[in-house]
Amino acid sequence: MADVGNFAHLSSGFGAAMVTIGAAYGIGRIAGAAMDGSARNPQASGEVRVSMIISCALIEGVALFGEVVCMILALK
Repeated sequence: MADVGNFAHLSSGFGAAMVTIGAAYGIGRIAGAAMDGSARNPQASGEVRVSMIISCALIEGVALFGEVVCMILALK
């Protein structure tokens, strides 16, 4: 019978990978939409850039929280 600790390490690694993939996908979609918005209306590119940076920072914060939770589960 397999040790439960091995499954905990495996699942925390899988969770960390999923958090990273989700954050990268979200930031990629935000950047694509920002580029599309800047191409359609070049005068508003400054405002679009600021809102894009804020949104990316919020996504990175959630991703960092997810990574920390996975690390805590792996080291427990």
